Amino acid sequence: MKRFVVVGAIVLGVFSLANLMRAQDLSAAYTLPQLQAQIAAQLAQPRFAGALWGVKVVALDSGQTIFAEHADRLMTPASNTKLYTAALGLDQLGGDYRFETPVYAFGKIGRNGTLRGDLCVVGQGDPSWNQRRLGTNFWAIFEPFVRVIIQAGVRRVNGDLLADTTFFHGPPTGAGWQIDDLRAGNVGLLSALSLNDNLAQVRVEPGAQPGWPCQVTLLQPGTGLVLSNLTTTVARNLTPHIELFPVPETSVIDVLGQLPVNADRGVLDVAVPRPADWFAAGLKLALARSGVLVTGRVRVFSWPETPGRDARATTKLGTVSSPPLREVVAGFMKPSQNLETDLLLAAVGEKLRPADAPAWESSAASGLIALTNFLAKAGVPAAEVSFNEGSGLSRDNLTTASATVALLQFMAKHREAEAFLASLPVAGVDGTLKGRLRGPATAGNVRAKTGTLHWASALSGYVTTAGGERWAFCFMLNRFTPAPGHLTGEELDSLAVLLAKFAGHPEKL
Repeated sequence: MKRFVVVGAIVLGVFSLANLMRAQDLSAAYTLPQLQAQIAAQLAQPRFAGALWGVKVVALDSGQTIFAEHADRLMTPASNTKLYTAALGLDQLGGDYRFETPVYAFGKIGRNGTLRGDLCVVGQGDPSWNQRRLGTNFWAIFEPFVRVIIQAGVRRVNGDLLADTTFFHGPPTGAGWQIDDLRAGNVGLLSALSLNDNLAQVRVEPGAQPGWPCQVTLLQPGTGLVLSNLTTTVARNLTPHIELFPVPETSVIDVLGQLPVNADRGVLDVAVPRPADWFAAGLKLALARSGVLVTGRVRVFSWPETPGRDARATTKLGTVSSPPLREVVAGFMKPSQNLETDLLLAAVGEKLRPADAPAWESSAASGLIALTNFLAKAGVPAAEVSFNEGSGLSRDNLTTASATVALLQFMAKHREAEAFLASLPVAGVDGTLKGRLRGPATAGNVRAKTGTLHWASALSGYVTTAGGERWAFCFMLNRFTPAPGHLTGEELDSLAVLLAKFAGHPEKL
């Protein structure tokens, strides 16, 4: 499906073939001084006069520093932040860990299958209910829940459907997120019960002739959103431009802009303002489709509320489990999905929350405390990492190239090293590197996490050189304006090519 340009959206980096080939057209070095000179020459180009670099490359086997330039400079890592959250989750929970979402009945289930009371789903942050994993059938997301309820003998609910999201403490937004991130559909709101990354999709296609409104359609049911169609179909030679504007403190989404009469249909993401309500409404509809009627309404409980329940009348019907964490991590690392990363950080925070932690401490803050402790174990200096959320959307997140490489070195020898490596995008193959680094030296070789925000770009991961050495690297470039027709990622890719083509053996030099 075609996606329109949205003002404020994070650039994901789709390169032209010519730019890709230019990034690969670099001569191989055969000695370490040659390679160091090549990298230094790249960084010293006049076009970077007003920019900031942070670069470090280390040989994994020997620990030798191959190259370092401002490696201790605090910089904006963008989605390279996800390397830290993924490593934290794998270290603290393990690759076999599964999120569990229990389902309860508050009342008696009669012989005819009628539950005389409420049905309750208790969220614990499972981020895996999305269409990337389950396909485009919206109802497939609810099949495990419907199965648990029906197998427990429930055929009718004479009560309400409750969604308990009190597992997470704190606001529904990550610290440092910008309003444009939500408006542009770059991220959904945080919730212990999430659905499709808490993003709904709006399809827009031109009307039958110029002057007519475009056709706008909300693709999922139960969102509670109302579309206000303010679009126009225009002549063939005009530029397409569609934007979504959520009207503050309402459920209304203004759809603005224009589409040429011959344009293809496109799809835009929109953040659902009450994601747990959406989940519960969708489950109620899914149950009805399977013949289980819920006669009451949907009710949602969020922290600091406490849902009232009588323990004597509570029956656990079953539990819905996520895939193993190693699959969940790969699911957000490869496409660089923001919400799922922050859900993992919050989940780790709650799993490790001390009994004496203040009630007002958010799940994310607790997760960041866990991250600080983990990084100390990994040998990463505390002064070199300062995050306030886990996905990298915050422009306030700071780290150094040295810290990131130290993390990569630690995870290369970790018990979850295989899962961590498998979560990284593979150059020319998948994720955010599918269209990048497709030359023979790098394709299928470079495994790295990308990162892109306005004025910040990063690429960090692993590469095997032509000489057979396995290296960890971090490239961060901030405050750089690329020339028209180019993207900042090209500059980072050029450095990765130099490493991949290196044909020497540093430890022998």
